[in-house]
Amino acid sequence: MAIKTIMVVDDSETDRYLLTEMLEAAGYTVTTAENGEDCLAKVEVSPPDMVLMDVIMPGLNGFQTTRALSKNPDTAHIPVIVCTGKEQATDRMWALRQGARDCVIKPVQAEELLAKIKSLDE
Repeated sequence: MAIKTIMVVDDSETDRYLLTEMLEAAGYTVTTAENGEDCLAKVEVSPPDMVLMDVIMPGLNGFQTTRALSKNPDTAHIPVIVCTGKEQATDRMWALRQGARDCVIKPVQAEELLAKIKSLDE
């Protein structure tokens, strides 16, 4: 399945804006969600081809939201890349255990993120 639409889930308006700009410049259509609950509601109505998920958010955090997506038969096929502010192997390991396909560290480098998205598209 070709990745064309990406949902950016982040409680920071600045980060949502920067990630949206980065992805749209690379040719993707971007939708956004402000938190985990918002993400789950929007995915139900209009599922994206991929989700870029922040970790630290109020309410459902990124790990909980990723787990909810990966455990739901209707959304389990949607790849998730977790976006964390901490460069720790435990965050990466925990993200993968929740069902994420990959992990990137903030501040996100466009080349790294786009390469990871491309690898999911192959």
